[in-house]
Amino acid sequence: MVRSGGGGRSPLGGAPIGGPEAVRAQASTRWSGRWRTGDWIAVARCQLLSLAALAAWAVGALVVLAILLLPIGVGFALLPSSAAALRRLTDRHRAWAARWSGVRISPPAPLPGEGLTRRRRAVALLGDEGFWRDFGWAWLEPWTGGLLVAVPLALVEYGVFGALVQPFIWRRIDDGNWCAFVPVHSTATMLAALLLGIAFVAAGLRLAPVVLRLHARLGGRTLSAPRATELVRRIEELTDTRAETLDTQAAELRRIERDLHDGAQARLVALGLTLDQATRLLDTDPQAARELLAEVRATSGRALQDLRELVHGIHPPVLADRGLGDAVRSLALDSFLDVVVAVELPERLPAPVESAGYFAVAELLANAGKHADAREVAIRLEHDPAHGALRITVTDDGHGGADPARGSGLRGIERRLSAFDGTLALHSPPGGPTTATLEIPCASSSPKTSSCSGTG
Repeated sequence: MVRSGGGGRSPLGGAPIGGPEAVRAQASTRWSGRWRTGDWIAVARCQLLSLAALAAWAVGALVVLAILLLPIGVGFALLPSSAAALRRLTDRHRAWAARWSGVRISPPAPLPGEGLTRRRRAVALLGDEGFWRDFGWAWLEPWTGGLLVAVPLALVEYGVFGALVQPFIWRRIDDGNWCAFVPVHSTATMLAALLLGIAFVAAGLRLAPVVLRLHARLGGRTLSAPRATELVRRIEELTDTRAETLDTQAAELRRIERDLHDGAQARLVALGLTLDQATRLLDTDPQAARELLAEVRATSGRALQDLRELVHGIHPPVLADRGLGDAVRSLALDSFLDVVVAVELPERLPAPVESAGYFAVAELLANAGKHADAREVAIRLEHDPAHGALRITVTDDGHGGADPARGSGLRGIERRLSAFDGTLALHSPPGGPTTATLEIPCASSSPKTSSCSGTG
């Protein structure tokens, strides 16, 4: 069964899957409770980053000490271990930036010197650009990132003091009691301090997520891998993707050839032989000839059906005629699962992008029914204008435990998406539910750079 549009919630209890109005209506009822929790978490993360800034300064000082001790030989033993500690700290910050703010910072190449003596390893570190980037970040972080995350912390902590402490201490302090710019010496000024403290807390809470994003972007300028390293990685990635794409295309051609040989071609050969036999019987046994011609008609129908199924596997007609949304709805109608489809695409996407998304959804639907023992599936298709990408989310209520390393289907999806620099994010804990999020960048009309703003 398939349900589409119309608002409401996912049968799996997830996000609302109806139209934009339904999504906004349901989100508004939960907004006030959720933003407070998220903002308090952001404040706690700012506190953690402020402490980590002190750790960065301490590790940076250790690296400086190791460099200063190089002339007497002690630094050769100290520098590799201090550089490794610094790299662990910077890797942690890269992970925090990606997890907390969605800012992906490309890591530099691994530290040099594996298998070398301490002296040679220290010399190699001194010539490594990634090491010096880490070192520069360690000295900048306390003065830039540390001060930045201190702003919401100061607002919240000072606001808590004004709101929760001032009402109880102002009578005991005769003179010099201030809350920010408010001298607290009476009930009226105490109430003003209380309101000011609440305002400070609210400002700090709302500012904390913004500061986290700014901190991640600021750290990315220093911690990102050198441009030469990124170019080398990009070349390697494109080489691997090209090889995988060529292998996939070759395998697809072999499948088409095999299906034609074993299906339509075999039926057409049998059809020709039957026609030849019927021709010979026309004069001597017309009845038998008519029976053979009826068999020819049935064989031609089966051959036509084989060709239609083959064409459907290459590029479904509904995808070419109606677009990705209707093509996915068609998949849902053909599925024995209870499938809910929500489509929020502003217009037709380029054909390569639609094809990649369609076959990925088809594989995920097949996996949900075959391997996950799911009963309900929710599919959402949307265009993310901020990142210029097609995003597809498929959630099922199966038993979970899906792993791309153990299945060729998920690996096939990753290979298909890699031709567009697309990604597959899979969350499938044991017991379920399983959520697969696909993102396909859209920047021009061809793979690798296909435009989501075109008409397809």
